[in-house]
Amino acid sequence: MGSTMDKIKGTANELAGKAKQGIGEATGSEKLQGEGAIQEAKGKGQKALGDAKEAVKDTADKAAGAIHRNL
Repeated sequence: MGSTMDKIKGTANELAGKAKQGIGEATGSEKLQGEGAIQEAKGKGQKALGDAKEAVKDTADKAAGAIHRNL
């Protein structure tokens, strides 16, 4: 999966997790609050993975450009 898709899915999971937590708080459901917190954390991890993939790609592109300039 590409970095953009990781970021999109991460954002969706973060938002869904926050919504679950809010519903859990409103209804007094600790289970739903917990599930929401887990889903939000998963989303943050997915976004971080997307950021890392993008950073690696940018670094590789810069290195390739430097090599081509020196040839």
